[in-house]
Amino acid sequence: MRKLYIIFLLLLMLCIGCQWHLRPADDEHNDGEVTIERYDRVEGAYLTLADYGSLNALKTDYPIQTRTLIENVLQLGLVNDPEINNRLLVFFQDSTLQEIIKDVNRQYASVDDLNILLTKAFNRLTRMLPNLDVPTIYTQISSLDQSIVVSDSLLGISLDKYLGADYPVYLRYGYSERQRNSMTREYIVPDCLGFYLLSRYPMPASSDTIEEQRHWHMLKIQYVVNQAMDKQVFTSDTIKRLERYVKNHPGLSTEALLMMPDSLL
Repeated sequence: MRKLYIIFLLLLMLCIGCQWHLRPADDEHNDGEVTIERYDRVEGAYLTLADYGSLNALKTDYPIQTRTLIENVLQLGLVNDPEINNRLLVFFQDSTLQEIIKDVNRQYASVDDLNILLTKAFNRLTRMLPNLDVPTIYTQISSLDQSIVVSDSLLGISLDKYLGADYPVYLRYGYSERQRNSMTREYIVPDCLGFYLLSRYPMPASSDTIEEQRHWHMLKIQYVVNQAMDKQVFTSDTIKRLERYVKNHPGLSTEALLMMPDSLL
């Protein structure tokens, strides 16, 4: 008995000395932390205060984000146009846009909750799709334009599109109840996943059954988002049909599911 105790003690000391750590088998994936870059704060400082330091930061620290916002989202012109800085500033002097900037600052003073949710969701997603890279995620204010913008390895969240279902500006501009129900903080992470997946697994090419193919492709995207979120964000009879299909094909990988011809479902 004493001999067994000594062996146990030696093994325990060896584990401590080598700093062994037990971990679940599914934790072998090298999980990373997702932290949102607050581009919207630099943008907002320039648009409300005309702060030169903020303008310089937009150009030097966030050149791709600024080009995407000006040229692709707002479509104000080319980012290297000598008049573009003033044009951007004047565009956002609209009283409604100034109101939106203030409300974004108030509602999203902290995004710690979103960082946590994005980290968990993208870690699950990259386990399902090991070849998928996690994008650099940033927030912006886009004049009620695109909710999520994906450009190469960047993903931008337009916070002005997520100010709540009862946000007065949305009501004033005639957004439908169905639209407003998805313009909430809770939809930011699912939308990030969905739009990013669509950028990596785009809609099928044109064909005679394009509408049906689009429907099933979006269905697959929504199914994968549900799995990555570990909750039923999207629910419908067709999603239940897809869930049954996947359950009946346990060897089917997520990659194969997203790439397979929709007609096989």
